Amino acid sequence: MKRNPIMPFVVIMVIGVLAMFLISFKGIGDSKDLAAELEGGGKEQTEQATATPEEIYQKSCIGCHGEQYEGASAPALTGVGDRLSKEEIEDVVVNGRTGEKGVMPGGLVPAEKASDMADWLSGL
Repeated sequence: MKRNPIMPFVVIMVIGVLAMFLISFKGIGDSKDLAAELEGGGKEQTEQATATPEEIYQKSCIGCHGEQYEGASAPALTGVGDRLSKEEIEDVVVNGRTGEKGVMPGGLVPAEKASDMADWLSGL
């Protein structure tokens, strides 16, 4: 009995088409989750919204401003309350800033936590 030489290619094609459909349906479910995360903010934003200013500093700021607020690749934060008003600090932590020591990106502190962060920073 002779075997059909095209049959292995047909089997591979059928498996490929089935895999494509399965992956497509999986992607549809994931896209709904991603859309919900974009609309609702997701887990990280919720964690940051409940975080204290010190926790936000440890997560987002310590790499540039240093463990003791001494400034590493960014300006020192000790005495920042003497140099800037609370409103200016709040603006910087939300919108960022370009300065002589580099660039501070905006959005590291959620807007609803900016006032708490400014109060905390001005007391350093």
